[in-house]
Amino acid sequence: MSTEHETRAPAAPVTDWAGFDFDTRQVHAGAYPDRNSGLRVPPIALSAGYVFDSFDDQVDRFAGRELWRGGIGLTRGADPAAGVAAGVDGAAEDPLGVGEPAPIYSRQGNPTNAVAEDRLASLEGGTAAVAVSSGQAAISSALFAIAQAGDHIVSTASIYGGTRILFGRSFKRFGIEVDYVWDADDDAEWERAIRPSTKAIYTETIPNPRNDVTDLRRIAAVAARHNLPLVVDNTVGTPALIRPFEHGASIVVHSTTKFLTGHGAAVGGAIVDGGTFDWEAADRAGRSFPLVTAAPRPGLGSLLDRFGDRAYARAVREAVVNDIGPSLSPFTGFLLHQGMETLSLRMGRHVDSSLRIAAWLAEQPEVESVDYAGLPSNPLHAIAERDYAGRTGSVFGVTVRGGVDGARAFVDGLRVFSRMTGIGDTRSMIIHPLSSTHATFAPELNERLGITPGLLRLSIGLESADDLIRDLRGGLDCVGRRG
Repeated sequence: MSTEHETRAPAAPVTDWAGFDFDTRQVHAGAYPDRNSGLRVPPIALSAGYVFDSFDDQVDRFAGRELWRGGIGLTRGADPAAGVAAGVDGAAEDPLGVGEPAPIYSRQGNPTNAVAEDRLASLEGGTAAVAVSSGQAAISSALFAIAQAGDHIVSTASIYGGTRILFGRSFKRFGIEVDYVWDADDDAEWERAIRPSTKAIYTETIPNPRNDVTDLRRIAAVAARHNLPLVVDNTVGTPALIRPFEHGASIVVHSTTKFLTGHGAAVGGAIVDGGTFDWEAADRAGRSFPLVTAAPRPGLGSLLDRFGDRAYARAVREAVVNDIGPSLSPFTGFLLHQGMETLSLRMGRHVDSSLRIAAWLAEQPEVESVDYAGLPSNPLHAIAERDYAGRTGSVFGVTVRGGVDGARAFVDGLRVFSRMTGIGDTRSMIIHPLSSTHATFAPELNERLGITPGLLRLSIGLESADDLIRDLRGGLDCVGRRG
């Protein structure tokens, strides 16, 4: 028997993570070993711009004909077997399925952020994602790519207070109207709200602060009847709990500041393209989306012609993020793709503790009500069971006795919970919506939204559930001492 070692080429690394389990994709999707030095963790690309190889390379990049992703440079005219893209008559093939033009300037895209974008698109089940500077920037960019002055958006009524402010102030100033549907089960209310100028339906998977989960399937059916894209904020749900594209959504937005990054250390946002909305059919039905379907100049096809099921994401990047400039810092992008590596583990702990704490709070005499759809007593529990297996996140409302005075006693009696705005942190947090996130709303609007004087929003972190319950008990004792 020969003692010489047989020489074999090492197995090629996986570059396409489609078909792998969620837990595997959250660690690997979008990341490639750096070809310059073999770094396993994608480096932080702190560069505003990128060198062109030649005059023609510059031409190709600005025309969107050269493809790229991360540490593997995809260059037209090279060998596809070497992990690069080959171009024929200006139409580059894309063996890794990444479909994004090579970088020009970090306002449009950055290799570090690209890892986070690809990973989030994989976890949500979308075709492409665009990272931006905040959750509000994500909502704005997502909708500005669809609507312009004179257009109209319909939203469900229960959404994050900051989004209502965004719609009622900045969108109104820009000439985009937003109307609200209060009963999402009422077809007649949807029909009254939707106009010829309507360009999108907007909703959230798990609205905060009241955890009143949304029946996405029903709203998606309304959107489909009217040839409208359904835009869903999945910040509180995250793809670890629910993937809106599987329920009929067209576009997903995130405040990545929250659970995706996970540690409260960086502000960011993202838009994910589901790749399923029929933009041409919507155009034929009179819902015009020129950024996606119109040719920008003679001789150059529309984004839909050139990018197919990633055309909407390209419109967001090229015509909104590039123009307005809410780009994400690559350092924040690094924290984002690192955070997503542990998403399912963290969400499991968040939800386990939340279920236990919500059930405990519901039994306490100082508590008037608990708004958590995962509880069997909640009127939305059937939807929670069907779409979330009863696990509706870790942000929910609790109403204590005594109105504002009871809420003040409760909050001031806590020692472990952080008194601060924000959700989705490793640390547990509490805030009084009526005097903070909803303070500028009219009293009758807050009453209709269920934002009462005694309502507190909890965001359950990763601390011991026993310690959190002891802390909450101390706060409730302070409520009880008020009489």
